Amino acid sequence: MDSDDATAAEDERTPGGLRTRLESDYAGELALLGSDRFRTAAADGTPSPETLLAAAAESEHAARVTFAEWAADESDDGARDAFESVVEQETEHRERVAAELDGWAPEDGGPGPMHAYLRGREATVERIAGGMVGRPLVSLRTHAQLIDFFEREREEGDGSARRASLFRDLRAETAGTLEEGLALLGERCGDGEWETAELVAGYTIRLAHDDTADALRSLGIDPGVGDEP
Repeated sequence: MDSDDATAAEDERTPGGLRTRLESDYAGELALLGSDRFRTAAADGTPSPETLLAAAAESEHAARVTFAEWAADESDDGARDAFESVVEQETEHRERVAAELDGWAPEDGGPGPMHAYLRGREATVERIAGGMVGRPLVSLRTHAQLIDFFEREREEGDGSARRASLFRDLRAETAGTLEEGLALLGERCGDGEWETAELVAGYTIRLAHDDTADALRSLGIDPGVGDEP
C-alpha cells in the first residue's frame, strides 16, 4: 500500500470519516427525511401544528425509552454516562414539545421500526453508532423541516415563532449528541469495529427513511417524487 492509500484508509477509521461516508452513502435517504415530504408523512396527511408537534413528542419519547433501556444494562461506564445524559436531554425535549400541546400523552403500542431495531442492540459500539450517530443524522434533517414549517406559520401569531425557536434549540442539542457519539466511537473502535459502526448507523438511517416512505405510500404519495430540501 502506498502512502496515499494508507492515508485514505486511516481517514476512513476516524469519526469524521464515518460521518462523511454516512452522509454520502445515504444521501438519498437523508434527502427524503430532510424534505417537505417528511412533514406530510409525520402528520399522516396535511401537516398542521398539532399533528407535527404530536409526532415530534412521540419521537422524543421513543428516544427517551430507548436510551433508558440501554442505560439500565450498559457495562461500559463512559457509554452508560452518555446514555443517561441523553435520557435527561430527551426527557426535557419531550416535555418542552408536549407543553405546546393540550393534554398530550404517549401513544400505546410498540416503537416504530427504527427504535425497535435500536432497542435490540446489545454491543456498546452498536448502540453508540445507531443511537448517537445514525439517529441524530436523521433528526438533524427532520428538525430542520419542523423549523421551516413553523417559520412559515409565524405570521399568524399563534406561537409559531416560539415553536420554531424551540426546534432550533432541540436541533442544536441533537447536533451535540452526534458529536459526542462520534467522539465515543473514536475512543472505542478498533479497525474492525468501524465497519460495524458504519453498518449499524447506516441501517438506522435506512429504517427511518423506509418508515417515512411507507407512510407516504399509504397516503398515495410516491416518496421518490417531490421537491428536495
